[in-house]
Amino acid sequence: MFQHTTMTADAHRGAASETSPSRSLHMQLMPEALARVHMQERLQEAEHERLVRAAFLVRRAERATLRARRALASVVMQ
Repeated sequence: MFQHTTMTADAHRGAASETSPSRSLHMQLMPEALARVHMQERLQEAEHERLVRAAFLVRRAERATLRARRALASVVMQ
């Protein structure tokens, strides 16, 4: 049982030394990945705000159209 644990620890040490350059590269690229995710979130937020604003403007235009129709109808009915 004790030897099995020792062999597993040795195997982990060997695997760690093999992945060390990969881990170093990963750590170096992490700020880029975080910046990319941050920019993606900001772009999604901007797109959401644009859609909300567009929906507001559509409702505003619909209300203006309705007011114009009512005004025209009241003029025609007089």
